[in-house]
Amino acid sequence: MKTFILFLAFIAPTVVFAASSSSIAWTPETLNFVKHGNAEKGKELAQTCAACHGEEGVSAMPETPSLAGQLATYTYKELRDYASDQRSHPVMTSIAKGLSDQDAADLAVWFASLKPAVGEAGKQLAKAEKMVEEGDGKRILPPCFVCHGANGQGEKLDIPALSGQRADYLAKTLLEYKTGQRHNDIYSRMRLIAQQLSETEIKDLAQYYQQSK
Repeated sequence: MKTFILFLAFIAPTVVFAASSSSIAWTPETLNFVKHGNAEKGKELAQTCAACHGEEGVSAMPETPSLAGQLATYTYKELRDYASDQRSHPVMTSIAKGLSDQDAADLAVWFASLKPAVGEAGKQLAKAEKMVEEGDGKRILPPCFVCHGANGQGEKLDIPALSGQRADYLAKTLLEYKTGQRHNDIYSRMRLIAQQLSETEIKDLAQYYQQSK
């Protein structure tokens, strides 16, 4: 926790002056709106998502994320950010622009209701495990679990679940944060962290979370 506090102190000047990189403001009204999304309607809409994200929200494509069990608030945020061009993708941007706010909430609730991807057994990743559990005080990097949860289950609002996620997708995402290609993280939180990670650390962390259960 001390490491996390130091990290917050480190980024405080940035947080004070940085504008939000997302179109979503988590007001009580927005939270309630997402919470009451219609899962059945989301299920119908998700039929067009199955080719990439899987019939049950578990992707078989290395660089395409699994959405099953993902926090509804996170999925909703990302869909609206695609729609507002605050996050870009050659396919998802055009799809999201065709969705209403209600569609996005319905889809988010549906995917959140599905059983998450199961972690795959793999090699020991001691350095990644240490980063997840302890962070790196020398670089003022907080442990990953502080935000993403002890089991990679995600925490509150816009912090995604990572457990069982596709390693190639996670690595690609972190590299995009590292280079600034992706910039819809509120107050640059993930960009500040990813910039300090080596590509090897990024690949190991991605593999660690794909294996986690």
